[in-house]
Amino acid sequence: MKRLVLSLTILLAAPFVGSAQQAPLDHLPRRHGDGLPPSGRVAGAPGAMTIQQAGCRDVPAAQIRRRIVELAVQEWAYFGFAIVDQTETEEDDGRGRRGRRPGDAQSTRVADSIAGYWAVAPGGDWILTSQNKIWNGLDGVSARWRFPWSAAFVSWVMCESGLGAPDRFQRAIAHHVYIDQSIRARDQNAQRAAFVAYDAGEAPLAPGDLLCTARRPAYRALADRRRQIGAGARTHCDIVVKADVATERILAIGGNVRGTVGLKIIGTRNGGELRVENRTEAPRGRPVFAHLKLRAAPSDGDAFDTSPTIKALGCAGPAGARRAASRAVAADALRCTD
Repeated sequence: MKRLVLSLTILLAAPFVGSAQQAPLDHLPRRHGDGLPPSGRVAGAPGAMTIQQAGCRDVPAAQIRRRIVELAVQEWAYFGFAIVDQTETEEDDGRGRRGRRPGDAQSTRVADSIAGYWAVAPGGDWILTSQNKIWNGLDGVSARWRFPWSAAFVSWVMCESGLGAPDRFQRAIAHHVYIDQSIRARDQNAQRAAFVAYDAGEAPLAPGDLLCTARRPAYRALADRRRQIGAGARTHCDIVVKADVATERILAIGGNVRGTVGLKIIGTRNGGELRVENRTEAPRGRPVFAHLKLRAAPSDGDAFDTSPTIKALGCAGPAGARRAASRAVAADALRCTD
């Protein structure tokens, strides 16, 4: 399959770059932004960790879109620049090459960050209590999280971006909660809601939007979810950080992507239809059944390339982190900028 280069951003070097093999970048000092790192919301070691801060604030809508992108990129860097190229059709070779997960050292390093994601999601306190018990078991801090944390990740990004009020974004431990909120926002014209739901290809994509898929039930369009709105469902959403439909590539960052915060390269087909990888059905994959469009002023399209995290890599970033990021970010974006 011919590879198309995403303008000024992606060098399609590998189908999957495992986070355990990459050099992560620590969170930037507060002078680079006023957001609170997720670890700042919890205290204590794994096994005795507690939530200290769960509140979120509201900021004007004009600032939201870029903040969402910058926070998602920050966490991608902190977890080690993992990349999943979903435009590739290559099958897993059975040795876990494409499914490599973080090792013990990485699990220890990011434990309080994942706990910080849970801190802002209603119900996250009992999930952390449950995880403490697991950490006190035989596997210790290397034990996987009992509950998938991708919705908690999105909730934390939206919280730190300034979508603090629940009527703007309903933070949750499951994606379907805020998917349903976005569907109702469209159907009932709820003006306060930050996102409104569309079918894939129905509206133009922009950084800060969300792309959502479903495993069980296997939704293919919003109409499928409307018939079950309010019911539980296994869904997953990723945050768009760069969209270039002209080159048929979308960049999106999600939590709990093979155990890490990963950046996905997603291909578009048939006039904008988006599909993501399903290892049992590749290359067809699961379709994006919901595009949650952010109701905020457009930002410049280079929010990813010019984010503080990418700028830091071009200046004083660790050499290992620069080498890792260069697998995904073009050299032009890594130049030092004062």
